[in-house]
Amino acid sequence: MAAQEKLKKIREELKQIFLERSELIDGALAALLCSQHVLIIGPPGTAKSMLADEICRRIHGASYFQWLLTRFSTPEEIFGAVSLKALEQDDYRRVTSRKLPEAHIAFLDEIFKANSSILNAILTLINERLFHNGKEIVSVPLLTLFGASNELPEDDELMALYDRFLLRFLVNYIQEDFRFLRMLEAPLRPERTTLSLEEVREVQSQARSLPIPGYIYQTVADIRRELKKKSIEASDRRYRQSLSLLQAHAYLEGEKEVTEKDLFFLEHVLWRDPGEHDQVRDTIRELLLGYEEEVKELLYESREVRDSALRPWETSDERARALIEVHTKLRNILAKVDQIIEKAQKLGRPVDRVGAVKEEIETIQKQMLERF
Repeated sequence: MAAQEKLKKIREELKQIFLERSELIDGALAALLCSQHVLIIGPPGTAKSMLADEICRRIHGASYFQWLLTRFSTPEEIFGAVSLKALEQDDYRRVTSRKLPEAHIAFLDEIFKANSSILNAILTLINERLFHNGKEIVSVPLLTLFGASNELPEDDELMALYDRFLLRFLVNYIQEDFRFLRMLEAPLRPERTTLSLEEVREVQSQARSLPIPGYIYQTVADIRRELKKKSIEASDRRYRQSLSLLQAHAYLEGEKEVTEKDLFFLEHVLWRDPGEHDQVRDTIRELLLGYEEEVKELLYESREVRDSALRPWETSDERARALIEVHTKLRNILAKVDQIIEKAQKLGRPVDRVGAVKEEIETIQKQMLERF
């Protein structure tokens, strides 16, 4: 089985296990593909660590590190104890076996409880994939790191860490009763499709090679402009990193290039405070679907005009006047549709669906003309 097919199967298996977590699963797998990190905000018992563990179990040969941070956590707990043998040679080096510097997948719970003695090392490790160990600077194999918290950081020194998580998700307990019952009845030993580390590198490379059409760049700029109007601003770095995420998401969807529908996933990237999440989502939807929604409204209007003209009339003159009026209205509606299409094309937006709606309105117009 090809690596991409295995990834697709892993995605399906995870969605059978983690109910009401489709977006989070896609985010986790996309983060794996583009070497980014995921922050999950929610109460205990929402399967945050279980998801990270399951993903690691599906990468053959991968190492997993998990730890619950507190204000009293020490660097030894995360990075390993200091080597006594190295100290004899005046080298303050840690024994990193089974610790974060040797992990491929990591999960740090209550990550914003990290103190300053841990914070800087974590930042370098997750951002540059480097660990300063004594006299050496070591490359780490980290593919992606999951951070979890019940709350957002309040300390300014933690904001740099917060910004390193490209993807941010808000999770809660399962809402629907029928999904809750499915969760209770789920088998304890689910089927596990696995990828080798070599196959992971293969799918990462394939995802990075997906083309990004020019209109996608323009639309990202449009999203940024509209969010700034609402005082929602993300860093330039975050927008730049989001491009590789779009490629990863398109790859998960089996697409040959990044498409406009991948841009909806930016709702998990561009908010800073949870209260901004709905605004970001609505802004993206309005920008991407606004012109399509406008054309749909014109379609509904065309149907209403047609139905009104086809109702029984008392005289043939009234019927004739109604048909002339409907023809005039439909001609004006089609002119508006053409204006919308022209505007969308100038912005580089796809107009396939809009074109299909236009064809339906033209069919209505033709049917009415045949009644003269």
